[in-house]
Amino acid sequence: MSCIGLAGYIILVASRNAALSYFGVYLAACGIYPNIPNTVAWVSNNVEGSYKRSVSLAMVISFGNINGAVSSNVVNKPWYTLGHGIVLAYIVIAFISAVVYRRLLKRENDRRDRGERDEIIEGVNDDRADLAKNGRFSSVEEAKREKGDNWSGYRYML
Repeated sequence: MSCIGLAGYIILVASRNAALSYFGVYLAACGIYPNIPNTVAWVSNNVEGSYKRSVSLAMVISFGNINGAVSSNVVNKPWYTLGHGIVLAYIVIAFISAVVYRRLLKRENDRRDRGERDEIIEGVNDDRADLAKNGRFSSVEEAKREKGDNWSGYRYML
């Protein structure tokens, strides 16, 4: 979807034809608006714990709203190239951030699959002294409750 929005804003920045600009507006809208609920859902699915999820979502939504505040106050009639250019930069930043975020989540899931994040659970793996750095818990339920999305059994949604 970001690519569709990117194409729309490239047309808006480069075009001096009203009909082509209208086409760019439709492409831009089709490309950027679906990203908002997708991003909110992706972040909320990858954060465990109500307080942590609330703060994470507030940060994501706040950062997303900065775009509108900045780009709407930077207008240069009649073609608004500076405002469109700023939105274009935000789309590129969002795309790069999504790629980096996905790679980091994949890397963390791989570490958890290899057992690098396993905790010591009393009566299950007490003999694994190398896992002490990840914590010691009396049960799996306690580990889930205490560690949230840092628990070794938690897998991030890609």
